[in-house]
Amino acid sequence: MADGQAKRQAHKSPFNIMIVGQNNRLQYEAVLFAASLRYASPGFQGRLFVAVPQPGPLWNGDPSIHNHEVLKALETLGAEILPFENHEFGEAYPNGNKIEALLAMPKNKPFLFFDTDTLITGELTDVPFDFDRPFASLRCEGTWPEPTLYGPGYDDIWRALYDRFGLDYESSLDLSQPDGHWRRNLYFNAGFFHYRCPVRFGKRFLTYARSIRDNPPPELVAQRIFPWLDQIALPLVIHSFGGGREALPDGYIDGSVSCHYRHFPLLYAREGDHVVDVLEQVAAPNKIKKVIKPYDPIKRMVYQGRGAKVRALFDRDHLPRREQVIRQRIKSQGFWMR
Repeated sequence: MADGQAKRQAHKSPFNIMIVGQNNRLQYEAVLFAASLRYASPGFQGRLFVAVPQPGPLWNGDPSIHNHEVLKALETLGAEILPFENHEFGEAYPNGNKIEALLAMPKNKPFLFFDTDTLITGELTDVPFDFDRPFASLRCEGTWPEPTLYGPGYDDIWRALYDRFGLDYESSLDLSQPDGHWRRNLYFNAGFFHYRCPVRFGKRFLTYARSIRDNPPPELVAQRIFPWLDQIALPLVIHSFGGGREALPDGYIDGSVSCHYRHFPLLYAREGDHVVDVLEQVAAPNKIKKVIKPYDPIKRMVYQGRGAKVRALFDRDHLPRREQVIRQRIKSQGFWMR
């Protein structure tokens, strides 16, 4: 069998999906995610896990899902609740849930992680995933680091992190980008990533994140670690496993098969018609509507028409380059919700 043919067949092998849910907006977004997965990717044959943090000393209250309608909807949509314990992060840094939850996933099974505020908009089994080479979303802005006037700069900050973990910094660089540009360094949005084993990936992710949090290199002294910790550690983990920015062809993740919308006003402002159509199609059935309508942004944006008003504010062929400008325009009209 030719290598190319073997690789194409490997892409069709089963893989699992993990999202994180808890007793806040994430539980409603989890229902939407699961509904969009079943709607847009009927070929998916793996397991969908909704990882749910359990009460413990790192939470002031109980973060787990107790909404029976939500739990019933998730079960009907074929999702499995995956309880996990927080030993490092918890309420102080809920982004760390995506790291600790990986350790509760089935070992040695290829996985995709998605942030819960994501819609599946196309057939996932058509994506040429190479689970031996991890990848994460490149749909991001240069949010970290923020070099100071007198340094250190991007390269010195990132090099210090690669050196901390014994990684080859030079091979991570995109030399097509000019010196001093943030995209020259490997940087991802942590709203999506994949690998062949969630436990192995999660252990290294946790090791790197904990080291950066507890003992940052001197070059990071002027840098904010939170809320960016997951996105600081993630490119290091991906590079350590032989992945990178070219491990998946462009146009699939945050493209034709998924949309990390993050906030419903941003979805209506900047996403294509197909994404809006998927959202409104999967939210329309009464069995879904009755479950997610209590979440105010969904109620107002999707069911009461505020999303259409936001959409009318923008020409999606000529969107502002910076997300902050989009947010400010929405807020100026009184339409922002989160």
